[in-house]
Amino acid sequence: MLAGVLVVAAAVFWRVRAPGVLAVAAQMQPLQRTLQFSARVASRSRVDLGATITGRVQAVLVREGDTVQAGQPVLQLEEAELQAALAQAVAGEQQAAARLRGLRSTGRRGVQAGVAQAESVLVAAKADAERTRELVTSGFLSPARQDDSQRAVAVAQAQLDAARAQAQAVGEQGGDLAQAQAQLTLAGAATQAARARLAQTRISAPTAAQVLVRAVEPGQIVQPGRALLTLALQGPLQLVALVDERYLQQLQPGQTARVRADAFPDQAFGARVLSISPLVDAQRGAVEVKLEVTDADAALRQRLREDMTLSVDVSTARRDRALVVPLSALRAPGAAAGIDADDPGRATMWLAQDGRVQARTVRTGLRNLEAVEVLQGLAAGEAVLVGPAPAPGSRVRVTLVPAPTGNQGGASAADRRDGDTGSAISNSMGR
Repeated sequence: MLAGVLVVAAAVFWRVRAPGVLAVAAQMQPLQRTLQFSARVASRSRVDLGATITGRVQAVLVREGDTVQAGQPVLQLEEAELQAALAQAVAGEQQAAARLRGLRSTGRRGVQAGVAQAESVLVAAKADAERTRELVTSGFLSPARQDDSQRAVAVAQAQLDAARAQAQAVGEQGGDLAQAQAQLTLAGAATQAARARLAQTRISAPTAAQVLVRAVEPGQIVQPGRALLTLALQGPLQLVALVDERYLQQLQPGQTARVRADAFPDQAFGARVLSISPLVDAQRGAVEVKLEVTDADAALRQRLREDMTLSVDVSTARRDRALVVPLSALRAPGAAAGIDADDPGRATMWLAQDGRVQARTVRTGLRNLEAVEVLQGLAAGEAVLVGPAPAPGSRVRVTLVPAPTGNQGGASAADRRDGDTGSAISNSMGR
């Protein structure tokens, strides 16, 4: 009887001495991992408009925030000098055209008349030379008269040759006509150049867009190459973010996200990862990620401004049913967060079995800031120790606490390099 009392007393004493520990029961539940970062609103592309000639601004036809259509004038330079240059070029072209027409009409007829006249003079000179030769032979005239008649024939022939050459020059293949045609072409090109320079005094929107920046006012002298207006071309809204390159492996095109604008935190909307840049910013150690808005209503789209700051939560992985325990349940002396350096999927947990601490090697899968998925080595309902506990083999008193919900965990990618798992990625990376 006494021995039994002593055994019971020893057991009670031992139980009282056993330290208390906290534990959670492993259970099946959904588990999700999200990646949190900051982004900004951006249109699909921006365009800087500027002048291509030097001039004074006559009028700026838009204001910041205005919506413009394709071809709509947005800025006008003074054009009086260029209009005068165009008028002068047009006059020069008209003069060249008139000369060409003259060569082809009255000029050509006059030259042809000259050829006919030269031909008749040559015929008369030859006839006179023949009569003179006969009279000289008969002795009625001196030989000197025959020399004069021969010279008259030579002169008439030379005049005919000149008239024919002139007629050929004004023909379709002639030099004068080709020169006149070249002068007309040159004058036409000068007119086109003057008209083009005049057109450059009016700057128009290349396509439908919104005016973001107006960096010019009437009266300013502007030079080519300077941006005067910045337009955001109309198109689907895009979100642009710089994400730390450490988390690149978690991102894939097509992943869904929830977005909130810092200016309107009560209005969340959906987005989708559109593209991930193949380049890494060497200065920031970050990669550019673009997202497209999927389900924002028209009113919210209207309120989203260019370069507005946004908070983005991208769902990078999800398990609809997983065996989940708190992340704090992972243990391994000398290893960070219970992770085996040689095998990242292998970890150690401490369990409470028959009132004693037992070390258990498990294989883990998806994890977030609060919970981790156990793939092997653990069964649902087993008590896993969390928080401080004595070494394996020690007797303990277990108090069960509620397990975290797998969907409530933050993004494991938000961990800082110094191990502060409670900080958001937007605090650990530059924008």
